[in-house]
Amino acid sequence: MTEQKPGYTRAVQPLAPSAMTTDGDGLETSDIRIPVADGDIPAFYARPKSAGPHPVVIVVHEIFGLHEYIRDVCRRLARAGYFSVAPDLYQRQGDVAKIEEIWTIITSVVERVPDEQVLSDLDATVAWAAANPHADTGRLGITGFCWGGRFVWVYSAHHPGVRAGVAWYGRLVGAGPGMLGRIAQGRTYPIDVADRLHGPVLGLHGDKDMSIPMPNVEQMRSALAAAGDPSELLVYPGADHGFHADYRPQYHATAAADGWQRMLDWFRHQGVA
Repeated sequence: MTEQKPGYTRAVQPLAPSAMTTDGDGLETSDIRIPVADGDIPAFYARPKSAGPHPVVIVVHEIFGLHEYIRDVCRRLARAGYFSVAPDLYQRQGDVAKIEEIWTIITSVVERVPDEQVLSDLDATVAWAAANPHADTGRLGITGFCWGGRFVWVYSAHHPGVRAGVAWYGRLVGAGPGMLGRIAQGRTYPIDVADRLHGPVLGLHGDKDMSIPMPNVEQMRSALAAAGDPSELLVYPGADHGFHADYRPQYHATAAADGWQRMLDWFRHQGVA
């Protein structure tokens, strides 16, 4: 039996040797509960130990939920000076951490999570941060990966306080064959909101990503241009879906490092700093 690494969702194990752990020295980190409309949900936050207040970045997890990789993203953002918080947006539908097959996660949990629930929970996360004296939600950014990448765009259209977003390989259009096309039905996609973003979004993609083909990227670019929106999409040659996920075989170190720096620069240029 494959040894399981604590904190990571079972479906992503065994981990790639490139999996990183960011040192928590100088940071305040904690698992928390965030009040939402029908109770509360788990979340994780990280911030510099200095009082701040610090600019806020909401982190939207990938399909594998709030596991150790997302916690480490929060720690990395805290090291860059941010108050970062990642809510568990699957709480009501199930615990994906113990599921061993990706498609089971998608069909038994992800497919059952309504967009409206996610937006409401993200609103609650922003409200929780706004009540924290170490956080400044007047400087609000959002980033997310894969499933969470789509919500970066959608939430940037939903919440007027978002100054900037960075979406890592979030699906851009809903149409498509098979299982992914079925899941897309009745949901909002970035191309649907290209004309009403409150804060500009930087979309980061790989040209080897078969789930987000380059014609979809061009569609989104055209929609943004038609709307006169300053959002941008950047494509990394040779990078696949999940290229920032250092715990997975798809990890592309050069694209991941460049994308991370571009994310920080994007936030800074848009006033999330």
